[in-house]
Amino acid sequence: MTHDRKLVAKKWSFPTGRHGNAVEMKAITGHVVRMAEENPTWGYDRIQGALANLGHTVAPNTVRHILRRNGISPAPERGKRTSWKTFLKAHASTIFAADFFTTEVWTLRGLVTHHTSFVIRHATRAVEIVATTVNPNGIFMAQVADLLTNPESGFLRNGRFLILDRDPNYTKRFREILQDAGVKVVRCPPKAPNCNAIAERFVKSVKDECLRRMIFFGTASLDRALSAFNSHYARERNHQGIGNQLIAPVQPVGHMHGRVVRRTRLGGLLSFSFRRAA
Repeated sequence: MTHDRKLVAKKWSFPTGRHGNAVEMKAITGHVVRMAEENPTWGYDRIQGALANLGHTVAPNTVRHILRRNGISPAPERGKRTSWKTFLKAHASTIFAADFFTTEVWTLRGLVTHHTSFVIRHATRAVEIVATTVNPNGIFMAQVADLLTNPESGFLRNGRFLILDRDPNYTKRFREILQDAGVKVVRCPPKAPNCNAIAERFVKSVKDECLRRMIFFGTASLDRALSAFNSHYARERNHQGIGNQLIAPVQPVGHMHGRVVRRTRLGGLLSFSFRRAA
């Protein structure tokens, strides 16, 4: 019996030397976590076999301990849930996200906070700036929902999912209008700051590149600036999230003929270089 135990222990042992053990265990841990996240139905034995394909010999219990240490559930429970990352990848072409950003505008009443509603499409990063108001109440939000779901011109007419945070501005009526139009509302869980990261990235862009660099007098001046920025954002600004490409270029990218000219918007605050056709 003792001899058998020694053989079993030898079979499941790692290379000798503490450094060798640590390096290999780090690699194994990374593989186990990745396999479990990418394959929700794989159990301990299945992951053990996949590790063997990579040249790592471990016991099923080792896989179990690694998953437990990293807060990953066993296969039956893990397979019943879809990770947020997997959900976003699987449905990227039909996922949209909504959010607000605020801007301080000088009016006859002094400095007034304006709330702007927008929606962004995950797959293309295209943005629809829907409307701006000083009072985002239920009536305003119902109008926003109607505009977004218009069967002919609505930005969400081809959407299946809309990600929303827990902002109380997204009223029950707002969500009902979306659902009646076939758009499933996906609300971010509490204390999940990265749930709506793509929409929040647009907020950072419009504030850093435009809003924080201007002073607005009246709602109309804000509307003009947002219109100019959105045109620049869609046609003239490269986006890392889509391979550093333009969303909707107005001419073929990489055109090598013609004089290079610079187009500016908002008094030179935004600019774009392109070749003018000869």
